[in-house]
Amino acid sequence: MRRLVTASLLPAVLGLTCSPMFAQRPTRPAADAAPAAGEAPGLPIPPEKEVKTQHEWTGGGKTIHYTASAGNLLINDNDDKAIGSMFYVAYTADGAKSEDRPVTFFYNGGPGSATIWLHMGSFSPVRVETDSPKATRPAPHPWVNNEYSLLDKSDLVFIDAPMTGFSRLAGKGKASDFAGVDQDVAAFRKFIERYITINQRWNSPKYLFGESYGTPRSAALVAALNNDGVQFNGVVLLSSILNYYMRSPGYDIAEITYLPSYAAIAWYHNKVPHTGTMQDFVQKARVFARGEYLNALEQGDMLPKAEFDAMAAKVAAFTGLSVDYVKKSHLRIEASHFRAELLRDQEEQMGRYDARFLGPDADGVEETASFDPSDTGISGPFVDAFHTYLMTQLNYTTSEPYKLSSGGNGGWDWHHQPSGMRGFGGGGGGGMPQPDTVIDLADAMRKNPALKVFSANGWFDLATPFFGTEHDLAQMMLPDNIKTNVSFGYYPAGHMVYLNVDALHQMHDDLEKWYPTALRK
Repeated sequence: MRRLVTASLLPAVLGLTCSPMFAQRPTRPAADAAPAAGEAPGLPIPPEKEVKTQHEWTGGGKTIHYTASAGNLLINDNDDKAIGSMFYVAYTADGAKSEDRPVTFFYNGGPGSATIWLHMGSFSPVRVETDSPKATRPAPHPWVNNEYSLLDKSDLVFIDAPMTGFSRLAGKGKASDFAGVDQDVAAFRKFIERYITINQRWNSPKYLFGESYGTPRSAALVAALNNDGVQFNGVVLLSSILNYYMRSPGYDIAEITYLPSYAAIAWYHNKVPHTGTMQDFVQKARVFARGEYLNALEQGDMLPKAEFDAMAAKVAAFTGLSVDYVKKSHLRIEASHFRAELLRDQEEQMGRYDARFLGPDADGVEETASFDPSDTGISGPFVDAFHTYLMTQLNYTTSEPYKLSSGGNGGWDWHHQPSGMRGFGGGGGGGMPQPDTVIDLADAMRKNPALKVFSANGWFDLATPFFGTEHDLAQMMLPDNIKTNVSFGYYPAGHMVYLNVDALHQMHDDLEKWYPTALRK
């Protein structure tokens, strides 16, 4: 989803109606859906359809008339047989020439999350209003004209991953056809290539925008598309985790990547002295983390006691935790423990996706946070508003339930064969047991040296800490003339930066300036 963990399935079922604006694309011959003699029947293969409605958006002193298209595209296997159907909502400016008009493809992560979060929270023409960082009150949950939409810069296509939202298996399709790093990339590659074909967008400037697990998808996807001859202009990475391999247990890099986020969060909650700016304090935490702190962790039990005591005091000074707690943690602070401990004296626990969100501590002695207030505090408003918006504004109705999640990522195939692996001294067998998509992104940037990357990060994100993203993107070993194609933005929010409207405004302004830099001069 927006996330690295899954959400529950939505039980609501919508009624089936027929809209007068329902436009049907050419469908596959009926023979495709019919099993061969003696062959077991498969799942239904839905026709490719879309509902078109007309709307108007205003923002930044501009008014844009646009078409909203809600529909589905079929995904085929290597034998050109449909195995899945992927749902999307596209917003396209009326009257624009396709070769002059960029198109941006958006998706959330999970793996196995629908794209309701980006769709209703970030840069579409509408956004849901929440009480963030407080838990949002019960319904009704309104949506408003999103003055910070990117519609003035690009057409926008929001895609639900296979088996999420209204995306479904079809024909002889199985969950294993999609539930994996490379399988997921293949589905999105096929979707995008089909979308730009039937909508005549091959010569449009093209961008990817992924959040959370959507960022390793973007890194591998832009490389796969590039290898197919589909050249992209830019990639936006929101709240990234690109190298899962280095986050495996036993790697000290996983420990140091969190410390600057702890420092930012401790500053936000007034648990450390305020001298200078938060950014200055965080920068000191960065230097400490990659230097003294990493050196101490690598020594482990061999670290002399006097140095251990001194290091515990320094870690405590950056994190706002007590020296005694840091010592008992052996200098290694897990994020789930930090969420429970920092505000224990206030009987509050912090959110994982956004540490600005607080929730009551159940009993004051729990070692880890018992729930995530940054999740529970916003899910209801997004779900309520999205369903009403879809039916009343986009005229899209169906008897199918909208699935927030594919039902869990426990069966996810994490093996990954990076694009350009041979150039890194690897390349064989079934790929890496945990994905390192930094390799893919670097490969795409070498082959397409004009490709621009924008990394957007929340200071208070404990799911994908910004220092980990900085580390990953610094490992691409790019030549000097391409290194400058990577830029960063930092915002006073968490994983879903757009939950803070002020941060959404800042990110919008940064992207408004960034988009033209990725266009052909």
